[in-house]
Order: sequence, then C-alpha cells, then structure tokens
Amino acid sequence: MSVDAASIDIASLVLRVSVGGTLVAHGWNHAFGGGRIEGTAGWFESMGLRPGRLHALMATGTELGAGVLLLLGLLTPLAAAGAVGTMAVAFVTAHLRNGFFIFRPGQGYEYVLMIILVACALGALGGGAVSLDRALGVDGELAGWTGLAITALAGGLGAAALLAVFWRPGREPAGEPAEQTAA
Repeated sequence: MSVDAASIDIASLVLRVSVGGTLVAHGWNHAFGGGRIEGTAGWFESMGLRPGRLHALMATGTELGAGVLLLLGLLTPLAAAGAVGTMAVAFVTAHLRNGFFIFRPGQGYEYVLMIILVACALGALGGGAVSLDRALGVDGELAGWTGLAITALAGGLGAAALLAVFWRPGREPAGEPAEQTAA
C-alpha cells in the first residue's frame, strides 16, 4: 500500500499549521503576555542564558518568524529548523533535568521533544501543495532527506552553538557578586 501525494500534502498542512501556530503563540506570549520581554529575559537569566534580554529577543523573534514561515509553507525546512533550535535549547536548559513527562514538577521534556521530532518530519515532508514553497517551485528541492538534513542540522547546530557560547548555569550574571554565606 502506497501513500498518495494528497495524503502527504494533508499531513504537511496539518503539521505546519499546528507547529507554526504553536510557535507564534509562544513568541507572542514572550513578547506580550505575562512578564513580556523583561520577564522572559529574567527567566532566561535564571536558567543561565546570558544576557537574558538578548535571548528573550532571539527566542521571541525565532518563534514568531519560524511560526509564520511554517504557516505560509515558506522555506519549510529552515522554518522547521527554527522550531528545532528553540525547542532544543528549552530541552537542555529547562526540561531535561525534570525527566520525560511534562506533568512532573518543573515540566519534563516530552512536549519539547515532540515539537523537535514533528519539526524534523516537517522538514522531510516539505511545504506540500498548500504552501508558498510549492507556488515558488522549491518544494521538491527542500523535501525528503535534504529537508530533514537542513532542519536537523541547522536547528541542532544552532542550538549547540548558542548553548556553547551563552549558557552558563549556576553562575552569577556579570556585574552581580555571588551571594556570600555566613561561616
């Protein structure tokens, strides 16, 4: 039994809308919800991502930008790489230490892992029939193993580089002395 092209196109559309919409919601919440960029910056600082404001702006911009690109089906593997990168950073900095299940205290990594894997699948599927990639004629070149490689490598390497350069858990931010304990 083979899967027809229409089934693949439907799957791509459903996944693009769900992941793209989720990323837009995350980015929107960082920018305009609760604590806004300042609150997000403080949260990132507390996890060791410094400077927090830079990371709040980068994460917000990546989530909003990648989310919109996924909704449009434009440069789908690169947009999916944005999802992989932001969720991989969240996986390492916030969720890995809490175990698999999201209902555990501190929230486990099952949610971010699923977004990473679905984003990789989207990179392989490509934008599908209802996408700007297809309208521009680049859907075929940006799908399959090539799309998966672009998504996984760009997202994974981007996250690894960010963590290597900026993640310093357990250290005080520059300019603020560490708390001293009484002897």
